[in-house]
Amino acid sequence: MQVKPSIRVEQISWQTSEIEIRRIRTWVFVEEQQVPLELDFDGLDPDCIHWLAYDDENRPVGTARLLPDGHFGRMAVLKPNRKCGIGDAIMRAVIKTAAVEQLPELFLHAQLTALPFYSGLGFVSYGEEFMDADMPHIAMKLVLI
Repeated sequence: MQVKPSIRVEQISWQTSEIEIRRIRTWVFVEEQQVPLELDFDGLDPDCIHWLAYDDENRPVGTARLLPDGHFGRMAVLKPNRKCGIGDAIMRAVIKTAAVEQLPELFLHAQLTALPFYSGLGFVSYGEEFMDADMPHIAMKLVLI
């Protein structure tokens, strides 16, 4: 059984943490999943709320963003740090922020492999499966109000 590290999640901005965000997303999406760089970095980041997750040695190991309209995305956790609760900690911080901001719902496009993770947090899938960056996805939403 893997021991859960101490996880710290901070809400940050693109302007203050671009280097760390780019490093994590480039490693996970561009290198590991072969997503084109220009598809991942779509120009929307400066307008988003961002989060960074830090491990017990204060290294940034995960990130995610939330667009002003409630669209959640770009959740990325470095491979050695997966299955340790980091994604769950990030999502709980995002849901808390969305509730404070009084967003009626969160929505996202989940890779099919992540469907059980998001379902476990209360997200419900809708619509048909679709391809994004050559990977199957499904739309999901979480009603907050």
